Amino acid sequence: MVRRKREKKKRPDWGIPKGIVLLATPEGWRHSVLTMEGGMLCGRLDVPIDTDPQDARAAAARMVRELAQDFHHTDVEVSWDPPREPWSWTGQVVLAAETEPVPPDSEGQIAR
Repeated sequence: MVRRKREKKKRPDWGIPKGIVLLATPEGWRHSVLTMEGGMLCGRLDVPIDTDPQDARAAAARMVRELAQDFHHTDVEVSWDPPREPWSWTGQVVLAAETEPVPPDSEGQIAR
């Protein structure tokens, strides 16, 4: 039996979130997460189509916090801007005061 060399799985190149756009569409809630590095992660928010806008914003903020924690081992806070349209919200994402992001070249390893 031949053994294959185990390769490290490369982590996604998603950057640290800096903003979010949340849209209410006839098909459901959609989001776009903007990153500090200029990237964008778009998709459907995993909530029912008839979810109240306040609950959808809370779910979107939770998703952004979880992404930052899972991929960058850092905590972020989301603050929502006043809506310009009744179906569209934008939010600013900032690093929480007590955390620092893991440098990209460390591949998720935490220095101790």
